[in-house]
Amino acid sequence: MTTDPARTATPAPSPGRLASIDAYRGLVMFLMMAEVLHLAGVAAAHPGNRAWEALGHHQSHVEWIGCSLHDLIQPSFSFLVGVSLPFSLASRASRGQSRGRLVLHACWRAFVLIALGIFLRSVGDPRTDYTFEDTLTQIGLGYPILFLLGLRPQRDRWIAVAVLLVGIWAAFAIYPAPGTDFDWAAVGVAPDWPHLMGGFQAHWNKNSNLAWAFDRWFLNLFPRDEPFGYNRGGYATLSFVPTLATMVLGLIAGQVLIGNRSPRGKVAWLIGAGAASMGLGWALGELGICPVVKRIWTPSWTLFSGGWCFLFLGAAYGVIDGFGWKKWVFPLVVVGMNSIAAYLMSWLFEGFIGDALTRHLGAETFRALGEPYEPLLHGAAVLLVMWGLLFWMYRRRFFLKI
Repeated sequence: MTTDPARTATPAPSPGRLASIDAYRGLVMFLMMAEVLHLAGVAAAHPGNRAWEALGHHQSHVEWIGCSLHDLIQPSFSFLVGVSLPFSLASRASRGQSRGRLVLHACWRAFVLIALGIFLRSVGDPRTDYTFEDTLTQIGLGYPILFLLGLRPQRDRWIAVAVLLVGIWAAFAIYPAPGTDFDWAAVGVAPDWPHLMGGFQAHWNKNSNLAWAFDRWFLNLFPRDEPFGYNRGGYATLSFVPTLATMVLGLIAGQVLIGNRSPRGKVAWLIGAGAASMGLGWALGELGICPVVKRIWTPSWTLFSGGWCFLFLGAAYGVIDGFGWKKWVFPLVVVGMNSIAAYLMSWLFEGFIGDALTRHLGAETFRALGEPYEPLLHGAAVLLVMWGLLFWMYRRRFFLKI
């Protein structure tokens, strides 16, 4: 008769929670919720004002190549899923949960994330909108593999990142680039769109690449009111493959944080990894090997944005957990500890809260600084109410988890 070592061995103690992870996650969710401030609209009302133009730019996605602060929200959220996994596995192991139970939980979590992403994308539509480019859905598609890699050593995780990125790069490179007779109008792209690329990089042009072709087949397997032709933003289901690589980078970072290095050694490792990853991603784009495009999550984007994630995490860990400066990030921790609730509020309650504020306070209240600032003040009020609801949940220790 054999016994399961996981059941008979003395469980290792659970690692403590790191405020830096909650604060970083809270910053990411705050930036997403802060879309309600409509900074781009305020910037449009102040042409030539560089400060407002910068704020508007960094609250908007770039058209194709490049990066803004807003573009780093999704990779940061995905990266932090990987960062948290070693802590979750250690916590569950300390409670004596078997590996089989852990696997079942991972599969259930993946299913719920995919279903929730589809549900949110379908809100307001007459029927289910089967689309898989939502943040939650992308994470769910790759989560079972991420979980399995969480049970493997660091070397295997690095190998997985390399295989995922080289594999998806090769697949895009092999798929034929659009020819001179390609009908751009049929895929929602103007023929004179300034972001169209030539030469080898044309393999990653909007709505003419491998991921677009895959979705033209895959998404039409589901019931639709009309056949799927293209995504207006160029987003695609296959982005879950390099998104998985982003999560694995986070998994590697999480293992460093939970490991035996000194706090200074952990910060140095994260900052070094961030600089190297960002530099490599930027170089791939500059050399014409692979453009840095967030909307289809190119391998160079994975490395470039992953570098930023390493740097953010290293800075947060050094300042918050290293120096112990935790009180000043409390507002972010409130959001970060309830990230799923914050995500749902942004999707489901933002409009309801905004309408209620206008109804009960009057639109004139938000014109106190002038009409150009009305969206900003109204959005700030909505944001404050949403934070208040999250604070109420925090005080009552009510955390929505999957």
